[in-house]
Amino acid sequence: MADASDADSRMERFKTLGRQAFVLGYTGEVGKMLVEELNKYKIFKRVVLIGRRQVPLNVGPEFEQAVVDFDRLTEHQEIFAGIDTGFCCLGTTRGQAGKAGFIKVDKDYVLAAAEVAKLQGCQHFSLVSSVGADKDSCILYKKTKGEVEEALRHMNFDRLSIYRPGLLLCDRQQRRPMEKAAMIFLKPITSCFPTLLSVPTATVAKAMLNNVVKPAESATELYENKDIHLLAKNVTGQTKDKKS
Repeated sequence: MADASDADSRMERFKTLGRQAFVLGYTGEVGKMLVEELNKYKIFKRVVLIGRRQVPLNVGPEFEQAVVDFDRLTEHQEIFAGIDTGFCCLGTTRGQAGKAGFIKVDKDYVLAAAEVAKLQGCQHFSLVSSVGADKDSCILYKKTKGEVEEALRHMNFDRLSIYRPGLLLCDRQQRRPMEKAAMIFLKPITSCFPTLLSVPTATVAKAMLNNVVKPAESATELYENKDIHLLAKNVTGQTKDKKS
């Protein structure tokens, strides 16, 4: 298992590569934490934050914001040009956007961005998916997440990292009703078994950062909730390439 010094060494070596990255969904809860981590460790020489609008940020000069129309991503291909690493934290819920809106954001936008990024040279694509993602599920949320994972596998990125967090813990400005109820119900369990069903958004971001600087374990890496906790602690998690 890797310790903190090993992780620091990997980050320093990674910095010398002069890599570039983009972040989709950087105003969301996981995305905001990821931007904080990227700004703190500065492992990329350039980071493009892609979204619908610009927002106030306190980040270094290596960051830039790019405004796009997600319904017309093919018209924004130049934004992805030459960027070898992509982080996708896009996501909404059926309750917030309706069924059609949820599918558009969580599936159509994600896959459209991945296709454009791949064409423009993206080698390593990281996706924040969800626990229980399954393309054969009868539950819309799980089914949609599973379909996205499957489609990404067929795009044949040099490296694909999929993160399946459980209940995301954060100080969300707009708390989702079902999420709030779940947090209350699961609080005794998450207190006793913190890696079992939930994960702080900051932990997901740390895991993504720690993973991107280490060598790939396989072409497709799948990290479940417990694995995410392990990665965030600079410890190599169990990964598996699940062909479903």
